[in-house]
Amino acid sequence: MHFLLTEGNIHDCKQAENLLEPVIRENMYVLADRAYDTDKIIEFIEEKSAVAVIPPKKNRKEQREYDKEKYRNRNQVERFFSRIKQFRRIATRYDKLAESFLAMIHLAAALVYIPRFNTIV
Repeated sequence: MHFLLTEGNIHDCKQAENLLEPVIRENMYVLADRAYDTDKIIEFIEEKSAVAVIPPKKNRKEQREYDKEKYRNRNQVERFFSRIKQFRRIATRYDKLAESFLAMIHLAAALVYIPRFNTIV
């Protein structure tokens, strides 16, 4: 898991390459919503021999194909962010320093992710 903190007035797709760079690998599926349907992001994903599962924007002249079955798994990402936002300190952006806020995001992510390992004894 990788997090990248940006300013609140910057669109996420501008940092997509920086966010994907440390984790993307060959034959990986990259799931994202329509906001990430830019030629630059699609080309970056394909250069890394990964598969972009991003629905095309409605106003795209040439509509691309995408795996609708795989795209259904994107809800897991949305649910993850919803669980993280249950931590009041994150939802209200209580921390004033970026380092403190990012540390809290890492802590919240770990607390949300740990219950997945309850089968390990």
